[in-house]
Amino acid sequence: MKKSFLSQRKDDHLDIVLAPAEALQRQDPGWSQIRFEHCALPELALEQIDLSASLLGIGLRAPLLISSMTGGAERASRINHHLAEAAQALSIAMGVGSQRVSLRTGNDQGLTGELRRLAPDIPLLANLGAAQLREADGLDLARRAVDSLQANALIIHLNPLQEAVQPEGDRDWRGVLERIAALCAALPVPVIIKEVGAGISPTVARRLVEAGVRMIDVAGAGGTSWAAVEAQRARSDVDHKVAMAFADWGIPTAQCLLALRRALPNLPLIASGGIADGIDAAKAIRLGADLVGQAAGVLQAATESTEAVLEHFEIVLRQLRIVCFCTGSRNLAELRRARLLGNRLDPA
Repeated sequence: MKKSFLSQRKDDHLDIVLAPAEALQRQDPGWSQIRFEHCALPELALEQIDLSASLLGIGLRAPLLISSMTGGAERASRINHHLAEAAQALSIAMGVGSQRVSLRTGNDQGLTGELRRLAPDIPLLANLGAAQLREADGLDLARRAVDSLQANALIIHLNPLQEAVQPEGDRDWRGVLERIAALCAALPVPVIIKEVGAGISPTVARRLVEAGVRMIDVAGAGGTSWAAVEAQRARSDVDHKVAMAFADWGIPTAQCLLALRRALPNLPLIASGGIADGIDAAKAIRLGADLVGQAAGVLQAATESTEAVLEHFEIVLRQLRIVCFCTGSRNLAELRRARLLGNRLDPA
């Protein structure tokens, strides 16, 4: 089947994100500014540390979310298959990439009920871009996104910077908040809002909560820079220069997470954006994240096999468990109170 323009664009994105790291500029997500105080006498058994968490009332083995990712139709189907199998085996949550292509074209990208069959017991999160809500059938599209996966919630992703530097981007965002509010009122499952790498400020988060949003993924700067990705796709020197000027734009993830937790202490938060390993995940939890998401970090493994994804996350889990051990934390609640050494972010 001939690729649609949208499918080709997603395939381009996948090629660029999988390229060597030096091809993309990345901002410091801020984890280096956080340092745990080492506990030389933990009085714990490593294997008895409890990493369990929950999302939307569903128990998880660990506070991990396979964050949204996508690509060209054939590769995306294989990637999503591997991720769903691994998420089920690990008992962690999974969010899919944007379903716009699968709902608008014949290329389903593996985003069908097959994912729910592969992962029947985990929180599965559907995904649609905020700009699509402005379309005439935006609410219906959102319902279809949820129904096609039997999803437990719907992620609406905010990507104004990416759309602004993308030659074919959606640049009219008037009324998006109103459409989000209408969606929250109409949809039978919770709505989660995430950025795609520039972060969400407390001011915006409060407006989203007032609109009915149940959870926010901060998705701060420090992971994939979609401005840099679009710069790589640019067909003219002018477009490249415009996009690259914003390669380090955004609120660093650690700073974003800390600000949101202080401003909205009861709001469930997902931390994504530059989570490299289990130590970064532990730092995110210490700053107030309920769940930690990773996308680009596991993408290469996801292109290979389910076993590669399992190995990747088993490493992350071992690292997270050792952080708990070396801070004297028996569980995630105690990790959130673990002592820190002096740092510039100065978390309480």
